[in-house]
Amino acid sequence: MKRNRACLMLLVLLFLVSPAGGEEKLTLMLDWFPNVDHVPLFVASQGGIFSKHGLSVELRSPSDSADPLKLAAAGHVDIALSYQPQAIIAASGGIPLKAVGRLVGSPLSTLLFLDGKGIDSPADLEGKTIGYTVPGMMDHLLGAFAAINGIKKYTPVNVGFVILQSLAAGKVDAVMGPFKNYEPVAMEMEGYPASFFELEKFGIPAYDELVFVTGTMTWDRKAETIRRFLDAVEEAIAFTAARPEEALALYFEAVPEAPREMERKAFEKTRAWFGPDTRLDIVRWKAFADFALQWGMIDKEVNIYEIVAER
Repeated sequence: MKRNRACLMLLVLLFLVSPAGGEEKLTLMLDWFPNVDHVPLFVASQGGIFSKHGLSVELRSPSDSADPLKLAAAGHVDIALSYQPQAIIAASGGIPLKAVGRLVGSPLSTLLFLDGKGIDSPADLEGKTIGYTVPGMMDHLLGAFAAINGIKKYTPVNVGFVILQSLAAGKVDAVMGPFKNYEPVAMEMEGYPASFFELEKFGIPAYDELVFVTGTMTWDRKAETIRRFLDAVEEAIAFTAARPEEALALYFEAVPEAPREMERKAFEKTRAWFGPDTRLDIVRWKAFADFALQWGMIDKEVNIYEIVAER
């Protein structure tokens, strides 16, 4: 009798901690094609961490880097991986969103240029043609960077992610937006050594580079599920920090077409910038929102307390 009662209690406990109907499904749209910036996500997916937290997470890639945030806000995907400046700009424009967590807690974006082109300080960009990668975000960051650093005249050009070709062909003198852990590695391997200005060292406040964003209606319906998702990501970040070779192997297992030599080198530069947790610093978010308003990146003040979700 005692044994039967113990078994019954165990079944009840299992029922209480297991999600009804099995794993809950979430769709996550990456900010761009899979790369080593996303290693913890593939660790969570391939390594069973999402499943451990009762989740089945579908990772998708966008056709355009501006799509994920819009699709999440509209409820077409549950979560988008986006960028803090982009989220603030979108919120100022009236897009209903909730910033719920972070994957990379330090700026990766740079103003990139080829070595040997006579660019040693921002002042050397006066009168130059400067590309940018993500319309609606990097063009705004470029404008703020130019104003702060006294660049009075320049020609902005949308190069998308055709970065190396645009610089090598001389179509642009520099590009705003390439990540310091990725593009310089790829360019050097192609024989084009590059340097860059780190934005946070030239007047742009520090911010979270890669953040998780959802629509306000999705947050209202799935807040607890998304919190479990963030718990799983934190576990995957910790795994990646403690066992980097295994983490990278799981990524390569999921993305076999990835250029291994380049991505291995980029991963070594990226590891220190994950997390270290998924929590958002509302003070830092407000500081960036105030900066964005001050320098004309947004026209309307953003109430950070409304867009940053409570954990």
